[in-house]
Amino acid sequence: MYYLIILVLLFLAELFYFRIADKCNIIDKPNERSSHTRITLRGGGIIFYFGALAYFLSNEWEYPWFMLALTLITFISFVDDIRSTSQGLRLVFHFIAMVLMFYQWGLFSLSWWWIIIALIVCTGIINAYNFMDGINGITGGYSLIVLSALAYINAEIKEFVEPVLIYTVLCSVLVFCFFNFRKKAKCFAGDVGSVSIAFILLFLIGRLIIKTEDFSWIILLSVYGVDSVLTIIHRLMLHENIGLPHRKHMYQLMANELKIPHVAVSLIYMAMQVVVIIGYIYFSNYRYLYLLCTILLLSLIYIGFMKQYFYLHISNIRIQK
Repeated sequence: MYYLIILVLLFLAELFYFRIADKCNIIDKPNERSSHTRITLRGGGIIFYFGALAYFLSNEWEYPWFMLALTLITFISFVDDIRSTSQGLRLVFHFIAMVLMFYQWGLFSLSWWWIIIALIVCTGIINAYNFMDGINGITGGYSLIVLSALAYINAEIKEFVEPVLIYTVLCSVLVFCFFNFRKKAKCFAGDVGSVSIAFILLFLIGRLIIKTEDFSWIILLSVYGVDSVLTIIHRLMLHENIGLPHRKHMYQLMANELKIPHVAVSLIYMAMQVVVIIGYIYFSNYRYLYLLCTILLLSLIYIGFMKQYFYLHISNIRIQK
């Protein structure tokens, strides 16, 4: 009954946000770098924050430093969705939020170099999750898979967090998917959505890694990670400014150049991550070897795909010019 009430309240909250976004003209207009063709409401992913907030308010204010951190990073991301903010200001908010999350993890009891490593890894993951939010269903669907895996791990392998937090956030992702995981999306996640859900997943996976002292759990984000890192390397090889928007991710080529429906592309990414996670749990005695083999295999798939189809992207650019 608790989750049913939460689901209904989050659904109503999303509908209320749509009215505000429509009235305040918080929209996403398609441009030459977009993978969509219709004007669509932006920022629907704010529901992820409301899911975490619902847990916080109904469960004795559990994880207060994490919630404060999530509030800060959600706030600056939402402001950036409404009006562009400076990169420096965003970095300040992100840095403060991550320090607060590290404190909630208890990371400051470890050596200082762990803080540096965590800062670099967390910054990379948040940006990667944000970059990967470009087609209908991919952020919601991928997050659904990762959260479901975390719920299973928490229940069957090692309890690392209050299970209600995972299930409540799952409710918010289901609500978002109802409006986004479709051919004609009612809303996009926006920076507020992709950044906030990335931060929530980081908090959960970080607690799992610290609790088990096993970094190989990062495999839960391996499909996104390989695509993001190799795309950055590819753009550097092309002498591009990696800070500028682009359409060179593998999922973007699938949706734009190969004309595969957005929902189908999202399902492919979800299925790949599901297979990776199942294999990881099955070969749990060889976790780091499995992680290495997974990264190599995903990398080979990415490189092979780009060698086969990247010329289509170059052709489209030439036609546009």
